[in-house]
Amino acid sequence: MLARLRNFFHPQDERTLPRRIFWVAFVVRVLYMTLAHTYRLRLDDNHMQFGWEAGRIARALLTGYGYSDPFANVYMAHTGPTAWLPPLYPLLMAAVFKIFGIYTLKSAWVLFAINSALSAATAVATWEIACRCFNRRVALWSGWLWALYPAAMQYAVRWPWEMTLTCALFAWTLVLALRMRNIQGEAPSANNTNHEPRTSQWLLFGLLWGLIAMSNSTLLIFLPVCGLWILLSNLSAPSMRSHRMGGVARIVLGPALAALIFLASIAPWTLRNWQTFHAFIPMRGNFGAEMYLGNGPDSQGLLMEYDHPYQAPDQLRLYASMGEVRYVAMRGAMAKAYIDAHPAHFYADVAKRIDFFWISVPHPADDAWHVEAGRVLNFAFVSLAGLMGLALALRRRVPAAGLFAWAFFLLPIPYYMVTVHARFRHPLEPLICILSVYLFQSATPRKPRIHLD
Repeated sequence: MLARLRNFFHPQDERTLPRRIFWVAFVVRVLYMTLAHTYRLRLDDNHMQFGWEAGRIARALLTGYGYSDPFANVYMAHTGPTAWLPPLYPLLMAAVFKIFGIYTLKSAWVLFAINSALSAATAVATWEIACRCFNRRVALWSGWLWALYPAAMQYAVRWPWEMTLTCALFAWTLVLALRMRNIQGEAPSANNTNHEPRTSQWLLFGLLWGLIAMSNSTLLIFLPVCGLWILLSNLSAPSMRSHRMGGVARIVLGPALAALIFLASIAPWTLRNWQTFHAFIPMRGNFGAEMYLGNGPDSQGLLMEYDHPYQAPDQLRLYASMGEVRYVAMRGAMAKAYIDAHPAHFYADVAKRIDFFWISVPHPADDAWHVEAGRVLNFAFVSLAGLMGLALALRRRVPAAGLFAWAFFLLPIPYYMVTVHARFRHPLEPLICILSVYLFQSATPRKPRIHLD
């Protein structure tokens, strides 16, 4: 029995392992979501917790109002066009609503099933990243840990939001970057001996980043570093060393095509925003409003949600009457004025958000103290293990450790400035999982001291 179990989790033919990890992760998530009834979302507040702003936008798309009404409620049915959220996840919700009904249990189940498939795909990406950068043992534990660890699946089975989609896109972008740099490690499928990235890979690179931009544009802060890191491999490729114009042209062609694909991916959305608002809004148009809510008088490191348009009737009326662009500009000016007048408050908020991002975001006070303490301990322990694993990888010059370090440094910066939530860290968590496993797998028994009498 134990031999069969071991062979299931660690088959002799490792080419079957990615498929096995995917299907186990997917089935576990779907079974949990179905049996625990997590798809039975709360329907109070006019279904607001069913996708929040994304759900509202999806409903507006299907009821003839276009991409609009992110805060519509029973008191104000329509609030006008919006660019509050990038369109990828709202469009996915709209497609599900179109087939299975608006705000129905069937739609909720299907959305969570899609999330489950995306989270299972992330488990496979986690396995490949670890296999290419570390070894089979780290990859085996990392892949199965993401597949089976409850914290890794919580957003897939409980939150109708973009975190699972963004995490999957980002993880596979890292896999592609490793392939393009020809970091093979011990991956069974890594048989490409050509050091120079192929044109098809550059095209896929641009497309993945375009999808990330349309899902969570905050991650674009990492795009230049990721692209330059891949280009470094081109500089040492035989085509570059030959100093031939053909080789130089190939080096330039790939990134240029990736940039064109990326721009083509975001152009329809940016053009729509220009035509709708007569303003240049490349990704999303809520920064000023979020900046004030995250740094206003009562922020304390978190959003002043009581003053958010979806909770405050006066702000909702103001948002609808002014229009989104003017409202966001007004709130942005308020944020700038308050930060200029109270810089110490802003810096204190930044310090709190750094702590929240890595140690734990406070939960509502109605949680029992021991539940909150256990959650904080678990969250902080995983963060510490991941950071220590990253430090060890940098010290040992593990391939791509520098790229991972840039991700750890850059991705949290926008959240340090505005607001933070545990879910904002989800795109980093596959790397945290891998580096935590690497830390503990690197531990060696201490050699006994020899005492000479």
